[in-house]
Amino acid sequence: MGRDKVIKPDNTAVRTALWRALHVQTDAKPHILEDEIGFKLIAPDDDWQERPDMKYTKRLRASIVARSRFIEDIAKGQIEKGVKQYVLLGAGLDSFAQRNTAISSYVDIYEIDQPDTLTWKEEKLIENGYKIPGNLHFVPVDFEISSWWDELLNKGFNVEQRAFVSCIGVTLYLTKEAITDTLKKMTLLAPGSTIAMAFYLPLELLDEEDKPLMEMSIKGAAASGTPFVSFFSVEEIIKLAEKVGLKEIQTISTKDMTEKYFKNRTDNLLPASGEFFLVAKTL
Repeated sequence: MGRDKVIKPDNTAVRTALWRALHVQTDAKPHILEDEIGFKLIAPDDDWQERPDMKYTKRLRASIVARSRFIEDIAKGQIEKGVKQYVLLGAGLDSFAQRNTAISSYVDIYEIDQPDTLTWKEEKLIENGYKIPGNLHFVPVDFEISSWWDELLNKGFNVEQRAFVSCIGVTLYLTKEAITDTLKKMTLLAPGSTIAMAFYLPLELLDEEDKPLMEMSIKGAAASGTPFVSFFSVEEIIKLAEKVGLKEIQTISTKDMTEKYFKNRTDNLLPASGEFFLVAKTL
């Protein structure tokens, strides 16, 4: 009794950050994303590359770096067009703010995630010599009991100003009702705001070689108490986006990612099928 609770980041956030570092350390150049900051914060054991979730998941690693690069490309494009607010819903150990200081200083960045993950991250950034600038806002949200939208507004987010909102690695863990509610909240953004949200295809729509890995992931997630809840077909998401009132709706598939980032590689690095993106604007 009375012992201080150990604050730790979410396992998924750690795994994702390690995959990004593993890409830099083991895959051939050119790297799709250069990001070892999360790795520095985690400071894993020397044998971390031997973890089963590192060793046997090359295609997942490729998907993770591709989606991070894809989101960052949109964010940079939006900032260049004058958008002054960037919201990362499910920020994890993302390090856009630390790696892109020249452009990130022009924009208010709101990182939304679970309280423990953000508390740990802020402490580790400071320990590792990273300053927390005034335009980087950590928005801790217990998604079970409070509204990310209310917490975002409480941190000074300006609903009258255009924004870019990214949401990756989140929808898998939310009910379809919660996802619909999240999209509805996004329609409250200033007109001309952009959203990019990742979704996962049902098992039967995956490439054959990715099915066993996804089955293992589903079992592992359930065993660790964070079960996968929601899968969608592309058609379902387009319908949902139309229904809530988004416009300029696009979906980006794994095939599109392959074409965009993986051409002419020497190491046969290719992303797993299964994840796709909704990119849309608000009216």
